Amino acid sequence: MGENYTIKDLPLSERPREKLHKYGVNSLSNAELIAVIIRTGNREDTAIELGQRLISIDNTGIGFLADASFEELTKVKGIGECKASQIIAAVELGKRISAQRGEEKVKIASPIDIVNILMEDMRYLKKEHFKVAILDTKNQIITIENISVGNLNSSIVHPREVFNAAIRRSANSIILIHNHPSGDPTPSKEDINITNRLIESGNILGIKVLDHIVIGDNKYISFKERNII
Repeated sequence: MGENYTIKDLPLSERPREKLHKYGVNSLSNAELIAVIIRTGNREDTAIELGQRLISIDNTGIGFLADASFEELTKVKGIGECKASQIIAAVELGKRISAQRGEEKVKIASPIDIVNILMEDMRYLKKEHFKVAILDTKNQIITIENISVGNLNSSIVHPREVFNAAIRRSANSIILIHNHPSGDPTPSKEDINITNRLIESGNILGIKVLDHIVIGDNKYISFKERNII
């Protein structure tokens, strides 16, 4: 790619701001949304490429931006103080809007409520992804956090990572979720051992583990429904 390449070299229909105006904000990818916020790239990368770099930092995608510090952002090649400030301000604005609209939070009454939210995102994943749904005192979802990617074992699903996220979000309770790439949601012995360990940790911290849901290919198993916990 030549160093003078810019978004202006893209067809009008592919430029983020023009796409937003013509087709609506839902037509933009995460990288394009970031490009609209930071507006410009640099001599080496377009704004879209900088956006792609930001969401490729770890396995959480745009989740990285939720709590990224000014220092973390400015360490990314091409993101200076101005662009970092724009991103942090946009993320904070989103958080404040979300907090103000708390009455619209999704309330979890049964495992299928979580399954309906996550099934299409998780059923085809090629690796195991472990997530935690963080709930408030009304069993409403505060957020769903990505904890780890890879074959589930006690070294990567450590209580420290799970409950660090829950404590930061002032959780009342949590629901554990992970997928089985095989499509079969039958829990393994390791799944059960990890769950029991997290339940014990939650009891000590005063954050109850309500359920562990394993997602397969258009089917699921709830530890609570199966009386595994």
